[in-house]
Amino acid sequence: MKSLAALISIVAFACVLNAGETLYNGIVLPNVWPPRRTLAELRSGEPMEVPYLRNPPSVIPIDVGRQLFVDDFLIEQTTLTRRFHKCELYAGNPVLRPDKRWEKYDPPPASAMAFSDGCFYDPRDKLFKIWYRPSHGSGVCYATSEDGIHWKKPSLDVQPGSNLTILSGQRDSCVVWLDLDTTDPQQRFKLFQFHRDCWRASVHASPDGMHWSAAKWCGASGDRSTMFYNPFRKVWVFSLRDAMYPGPWNYKAVPPKIIGRSRRYWETNDFLSGANWKDYRGASDAGPGEPALWTASDKLDSPDVGPNDAPAELYNLDAVGYESLMLGVFSVLHSATRGPDQPKINDSMLGFSRDGFHWHRPFREAVISVSNKPDTWNYGNVQSVGGCCLIVGDKLYFYASGRNATTDTTGLAVLRRDGFASMEAGEREGTLTTRPVRFSGKHLFVNAKLGELRVEVLDRDGNVILPFSAPLRADKTLQPVKWKGARDLSALSGKPVKFRFHLCNGALYAFWVSPETSGASHGYVAAGGPGFTGPADTTGRTR
Repeated sequence: MKSLAALISIVAFACVLNAGETLYNGIVLPNVWPPRRTLAELRSGEPMEVPYLRNPPSVIPIDVGRQLFVDDFLIEQTTLTRRFHKCELYAGNPVLRPDKRWEKYDPPPASAMAFSDGCFYDPRDKLFKIWYRPSHGSGVCYATSEDGIHWKKPSLDVQPGSNLTILSGQRDSCVVWLDLDTTDPQQRFKLFQFHRDCWRASVHASPDGMHWSAAKWCGASGDRSTMFYNPFRKVWVFSLRDAMYPGPWNYKAVPPKIIGRSRRYWETNDFLSGANWKDYRGASDAGPGEPALWTASDKLDSPDVGPNDAPAELYNLDAVGYESLMLGVFSVLHSATRGPDQPKINDSMLGFSRDGFHWHRPFREAVISVSNKPDTWNYGNVQSVGGCCLIVGDKLYFYASGRNATTDTTGLAVLRRDGFASMEAGEREGTLTTRPVRFSGKHLFVNAKLGELRVEVLDRDGNVILPFSAPLRADKTLQPVKWKGARDLSALSGKPVKFRFHLCNGALYAFWVSPETSGASHGYVAAGGPGFTGPADTTGRTR
């Protein structure tokens, strides 16, 4: 017994030594960060392992954001069924199309395409703002909208008479980010772009998103490299394209050359001075000062790969802080076209991360689809837009670029707020019990589409300490839970408890505990939206 106790003490001490930063949700990062992945892991074709799902915290703090059911992180037990959801394309697509001279250079294609670039809602100006690529990638253009659907292209003074904000030679992808956390007004907007002329990337800053600082050159990277902000850890993350040699999972169908697009990871607290990674070579493990090997497509992206097929590749990864987690849009390239003159086939799929590095991708269907009709805006190469999504009332607005044989445009897809996944029950009642959670607020809210929902509060051992709430029967993205035996949950603040949801004929998308009766989640609101005043939801009801 003494030797066993000693062994347990040694293991516990080793875990403490290996522990790093503790996140807002109780996840403890390893001391070595970012984690060191190997080329063999990426080449294996196995899905990325997610440590916090295998070993979740014993008590999960839930003060930050709406709590989503995209994985089992919060779930101790359930008889409900999880269902993932796709976006619906806006009937009037595309919402942004080329109609200016610099958007229609010969030869085709004409272009008004956000190739990541960015779409944000600016609470200062109360405008939707989008940046996009004109014809032949000759710069970065800018447009504004009051509703996110109808766009105006203002005449600016960068190149007088045009809406060009920066002249870039021949650029590839670019990301513009509205930084509402900065204390430097000259860096309110950040820009990262890849230049095909010199095959390098640069970073820039701007007070208004229209007038940019001179280029500060980054380490070498591949084209279609992007960046995003992780608000939970206050770091800028560069999502850098890499290429890797094929692994055994593609049945050795392709000669041994660099074929697989993948991603490397570089983070920094200082956007301008921190983009200083060492040049890296594709198909090699990461060395000191080089961006870490990160993520790639895997065999679940290519379930039908056979002897004559190459597997799918990860063309791009954009991400954003959404409520209580990082939302990622994975552009997955499939090797075969489906029709004549069809651009590359890229599916836009979703992934979720609670530590900012490890991605859980449980749903391998396109949430923004490619069309089979040659004359449609999204006939091929559908790609994500920087900022990923905006919150507009009860909806999420996802913008995406699409291409056909002659024109590159930008379209809109719509999803219910928090609507990535729902936990559902039919006529027979089902239950969901959370793991132990801790909160400092006092008002419970849910996003649900209901026949009927009731909630109990349990102690850590599963004993009922607050019996059934009043039943809810509405379809709303923000609705308060009222209690028969208590005014609110203030008596349980700071204590580990479990919620048990009883659901019949309905779908539960999210729950959260707010300090305010408005239902403010204090989670992050992605690229913003009307009614929000900053990077987080401090308002609750926005309409």
